[in-house]
Amino acid sequence: MVSIWQKTTKLDSRPPLEGDLSTEVAVIGGGLAGILTAHYLAAAGRETVVLEAGKTGSGQTGRTSAKITAQHGLRYAQMLERLGTETAQAYAAANLQAVTQYRRLIDALSIPCDFTEAPSYLYTCLDPAALIKEAQAYQTLGLEGALVYETELPFPVAAALRLNGQARFHPLKFLRHLAAPLRIFEHTRVRAVSGGVITTEHGAVYAEKVIFACHFPFLNHPGYYFMRMHQERSCCIAVRGAQTLEGMYLGIDPDGLSFRAAGDTLIVGGGAYRTGENRKGGKFDMLESRARRLWPGCTTAARWSAQDCIPMDGIPYIGPFSSDTPNWFVATGFQKWGMTSAMAAAHVLTAQIQGETSEFDALFSPQRFRPSASAAQLFRDTAEAVRGLSRMALCLPRSAADALPPGHGGIVTLQGEKLGVYKAENGEILTLDPRCPHLGCQLAWDPDTHSWECPCHGSRFDAHGHLLDGPAQTSIPLERV
Repeated sequence: MVSIWQKTTKLDSRPPLEGDLSTEVAVIGGGLAGILTAHYLAAAGRETVVLEAGKTGSGQTGRTSAKITAQHGLRYAQMLERLGTETAQAYAAANLQAVTQYRRLIDALSIPCDFTEAPSYLYTCLDPAALIKEAQAYQTLGLEGALVYETELPFPVAAALRLNGQARFHPLKFLRHLAAPLRIFEHTRVRAVSGGVITTEHGAVYAEKVIFACHFPFLNHPGYYFMRMHQERSCCIAVRGAQTLEGMYLGIDPDGLSFRAAGDTLIVGGGAYRTGENRKGGKFDMLESRARRLWPGCTTAARWSAQDCIPMDGIPYIGPFSSDTPNWFVATGFQKWGMTSAMAAAHVLTAQIQGETSEFDALFSPQRFRPSASAAQLFRDTAEAVRGLSRMALCLPRSAADALPPGHGGIVTLQGEKLGVYKAENGEILTLDPRCPHLGCQLAWDPDTHSWECPCHGSRFDAHGHLLDGPAQTSIPLERV
């Protein structure tokens, strides 16, 4: 599946690493967070290289809805209650500053990326109580927002909460321009990191400082990020023939949708689910059906999905990787709001790399632990991991291989052995070990993305076992039966 951004922009190819090299800073990950950080470090005079396992921007940056906003769902009332006013104010300030920093950077470098000022809205078609409470939090924090009861949406709402001064853009057009002068090595997967030595498929990089900006840190320890986050997926379609919306919208109801304009298309998003928990599929069909009901005659120009790391307390981990690795840094856990989080990460990490402090160091510190805000999510994540591991021993076969329809996969028993089986459209049977190579959880087939997914920590593989998303770092070889 290719996003509307990937269909309308192509980034220049970069060569893989060839042999060993030394540098001041090595950034692992060529997405928005990695490229922004490398940009600011280079501007500060730091010798920096970027190591990307695939193509620059080919991960979540190319699959985002690309809303540049500090309105992150029903966030601020909850933060005030659980984390206090100081933390909520810092979170709002960090993300509002990020919106301003995009505006300034795009203006300063004259980046042609369809940057457009746009208000952001949360809306409900049901009980407005939650939005009223969130609006009160906006007042407490000094956010420029207001409750409204009519919008440009093609259906009535019970209420909507507007946040002024936000924006949208084309993320890959932005990334293409920003990445142009940087030293980037593509198709260079990092296999191991020890101190300042980064081992890749094509050579070693010796770095004074190492930044993990690769979506999900692939090292289990130190840091133990796999215990502190889970991953979720959400789906988007771009439709032609729909109305043009000035604002950006996110529904807070259980079936709420996201809307934002993108050129001659409208992006409609929704159907979020925990990675590995979409066995029935139908998310894209749902989005297309609802779009046609709203705008009869509209057509789908693109459909895609993205994956997000969800931290336990809802705040990204940005800063020193662990107390045991003083020269390692990390940016992860953006919780579906990667545009402003990436910009915040770039500024925080650039300051820390240079031995300076940032006003948001404590807010994003990866060493923080907030039991009151994290206990419930930790319990849910642990339960999912235990369930994923126990499936190998306890669940019964879902079907026989010959009962699978073409183009579908499932966990089946063949010759007394449990296997992950995919039946191609031509009837070819592809089988693999259904245990995730990360920590052994049983994979599940996602019929919407045509991929094997790990419900424990979010690793993904295509029908041939090729690695799509980490924290796993190896593909799964096909097995003969």
